[in-house]
Amino acid sequence: MAPLPDPPHHLLTVAEYAALGELETGYAELVEGRLLMSPGSTPDQNLATAELYYQLRPQLPDQLMVVQDVDVDLELAPPGQPGFTRRPDLVVVRREARQRLRAQGGLYRASEVVVAIEVVVPDSRRTDTVMKRGEYADAGIPHYWIVDIAHPVSLVACRLGESGYHDAPAATGVFIPPGPFPATLHLDRLS
Repeated sequence: MAPLPDPPHHLLTVAEYAALGELETGYAELVEGRLLMSPGSTPDQNLATAELYYQLRPQLPDQLMVVQDVDVDLELAPPGQPGFTRRPDLVVVRREARQRLRAQGGLYRASEVVVAIEVVVPDSRRTDTVMKRGEYADAGIPHYWIVDIAHPVSLVACRLGESGYHDAPAATGVFIPPGPFPATLHLDRLS
């Protein structure tokens, strides 16, 4: 295994974070300019995320696409200031975001995300249900789906309102999103 790079000696901007590239020991997110290391996914989380991807992909309208495990600039800080990035398990983004990335580089932006999806495991429960929930709402991401793969698998769909996210009751079995696109997800296939 390669040695860890020296930690930065200042709070990072989103551009500085993006320039770091992938880190060997897991993945990182940026919270108020601080590099936050996170352990890798569990096999159950990986399988659940892959199954969600394969269920969502053929049901999305042409102008949307689903992407796994990518950094998102939450756009909570001006360029040049300590920033915020998160790496949801899945994001549904507008297709034109891909063309922007090819032309300009950088990261996906919160303003391009239609749905952020996190698959909860025991050591990420508070981060996914409290911290990321608040940050995604502050970033203006219109829909946030929190998938809990503990038996029975459940999904809480959060929709952005004037005072943050409003949660639908937890769905089990079959989930039909109230928006932003028609789909049918079979949650039992995630376990």
